[in-house]
Amino acid sequence: MLTEAEPATPTDRYLGLMKQVLTRYDLEEGYRPLTRWRALDRLPVLAPWRRWIERSPVQLVRRVPWDPGARREGRDWPEGAETMIGLRRLDNLERCVRRVVAEGVPGDLIETGVWRGGASIFMKAVLEALGDRSRSVWVADSFRGLPRPDEVTNPADRGDRHWRRFELAVGIETVRANFAKFGLLDDRVRFLEGWFADTLPEAPIERLAVMRLDGDLYGSTMDALGALYPRLSPGGFVIVDDWGAIPACRRAVEDFRAGHGITEAIEEIDWTGAFWRRSRG
Repeated sequence: MLTEAEPATPTDRYLGLMKQVLTRYDLEEGYRPLTRWRALDRLPVLAPWRRWIERSPVQLVRRVPWDPGARREGRDWPEGAETMIGLRRLDNLERCVRRVVAEGVPGDLIETGVWRGGASIFMKAVLEALGDRSRSVWVADSFRGLPRPDEVTNPADRGDRHWRRFELAVGIETVRANFAKFGLLDDRVRFLEGWFADTLPEAPIERLAVMRLDGDLYGSTMDALGALYPRLSPGGFVIVDDWGAIPACRRAVEDFRAGHGITEAIEEIDWTGAFWRRSRG
């Protein structure tokens, strides 16, 4: 069960099921592959078997206890899920999309930094469930991991090692396939492939109603805010995934808001996510 009360409508049931599946909430097996680098680093006894491990169709696994609280909060790393942001951030995303649709706030939806595409897929699912055929979902990512930080231009990113995490590099065809397997890939899903600094300023987006930022770095967060916030409609939402988890991301948001006189209150979603709504005034 995702909530104490059974969802009241077919739309609620569908979106609740999408959240459960996209996060694999209570659906994953209790095993996780023991990647080669972890096996060889942490279990030296396996080092002599390196060649066999690399060539063998047999996969080494380790038992992983199921922690529903961690999955709700997006604190673990689901092995097979399309998103790792957890149920609470998906709940917030649903509320934001529902709000802009109900109130007629003009503009498309975008996620910058998508991993396997789960949050973007969910935004498209919400639009479909609500019968909104007018908006596009923009899916912006390098699709090859995070950039190596420019520590001279952005000293707040000094020492960041996310660019070394190969598991964050998910190819565009994998993300397309993930949309397709949920029946949500069509011409209103628009992909922007490349570094944010290169793709976002010239992206053919007129207006935005929801922008979800998950770029981790100071530089990536600033690139997204600088290119996209001027296109956010009054009444639209900015959602920042790494507000609480990555100090450099939080600093970028604070610097951008201070530099542009943005005073709308930031609301926390969970231990890391936060959002604010652009004033209509």
